[in-house]
Amino acid sequence: MGSPSKKNESKGFFSAMSSIFTNAMHRSVNGLLGYEGVEVINPEGGKEDAEEEAERGRWKQEERDGYWKMMQKYIGSDVTSMVTLPVIIFEPMTMLQKMAELMEYSYLLDQADESEDPYMRLVYATSWAISVYFAYQRTWKPFNPILGETYEMTNHGGITFLAEQVSHHPPMSAGHAENEHFTYDVTSKLKTKFLGNSVDVYPVGRTRVTLKRDGVVLDLVPPPTKVNNLIFGRTWIDSPGEMIMTNLTTGDKAVLYFQPCGWFGAGRYEVDGYIYNSSEEPKILMTGKWNESMSYQPCDSEGEPLPNTELKEVWHVADVPKNDKFQYTYFAHKINSFDTAPRKLLASDSRLRPDRYALEMGDLSKSGAEKSSLEERQRAEKRTREEKGHKFTPRWFDLTEEVTATPWGDLEIYQYNGKYIEHRAAADNSGGIDDCDVKSIEFNPWQFGNLAAE
Repeated sequence: MGSPSKKNESKGFFSAMSSIFTNAMHRSVNGLLGYEGVEVINPEGGKEDAEEEAERGRWKQEERDGYWKMMQKYIGSDVTSMVTLPVIIFEPMTMLQKMAELMEYSYLLDQADESEDPYMRLVYATSWAISVYFAYQRTWKPFNPILGETYEMTNHGGITFLAEQVSHHPPMSAGHAENEHFTYDVTSKLKTKFLGNSVDVYPVGRTRVTLKRDGVVLDLVPPPTKVNNLIFGRTWIDSPGEMIMTNLTTGDKAVLYFQPCGWFGAGRYEVDGYIYNSSEEPKILMTGKWNESMSYQPCDSEGEPLPNTELKEVWHVADVPKNDKFQYTYFAHKINSFDTAPRKLLASDSRLRPDRYALEMGDLSKSGAEKSSLEERQRAEKRTREEKGHKFTPRWFDLTEEVTATPWGDLEIYQYNGKYIEHRAAADNSGGIDDCDVKSIEFNPWQFGNLAAE
């Protein structure tokens, strides 16, 4: 953004800056490219460079025109279940795999379980919850899972991770992870609101972590997320709002505030807050950036740091590949590889999706065709199921009678049923398969089974 012009110098610096900000706020892409009411927001500051930012979008002009015409009718709608989105905006990963990314820094949950201090447990656990936001800032959309699709992950921190798409309308996923220190259970349901050049994403889900040593149960409520500049400009993500993690066993809780991105990027990435006891007295302050690190320091009842204490870092983001096409971390690549796949991989596993794999290989045309084929097969399967009067039943998770309230709506809860342990034990005892054999499995979420008949 340029310096104040000479004609404003007589008015003083703040007056000149005010004039520039007022003009910038009224500039939008409609005046530059002919798209009414769509603004380009540059997180690095201002809106004076709106035209330049608009031309930096991932779309060619002709693609942008067609996509904008198609998407206008959806403004104000929840687009979670839309199947017409082009693969050019996708990453070669599904939502089930993205759920597993929360396990990258799972050692923090191990430390929470080992901690004697109830407040430090929340320091470790909230740092774990914050750590995934570095990965979530990717600007590509993951594939919507097919009903019955699964994702399995092993060979990381002693964890067994399993996720399953349990509902198509509304789209819902359930996940379970476990090692010697903790169990992790989530029912995930995203609600979106399309706003033209941006989309608001509301996490209508429930996340629970149980620390095994003392049976402590932690409940997580994350903040909403906003994806800016979907069509025009450089796409970027912000998650302003509160993250609350409550120790349901003791009543202690953490309340951390994700700062919204302001002018010139002010406040972007910053997270601040406190660990409170059950009487809502602050005990530990936390501060940091969700894309870098988090630190903590003991505090008094007024929230001020205690004398003779200092900030200590509890989490720091790991090194990442440079210039990665899809902004993947090393762990994201690990999730996509068969190195983390167990023996006798389920044929419903996300890694086996032909549209995902084609996109990973850079073949957008084949990816789009495979995506359309899978979606049509899913619709045909639904018609057949309804004609026969059959109801889809998830294999690894059971629908409970529990309905929980979230800030963005009520949520039906799916519970891990434990059958996967029996399946995995049988698969592990039947011998291994090599990488080539795994890749040859045909993706099939429509019937239960794996390499061996069950």
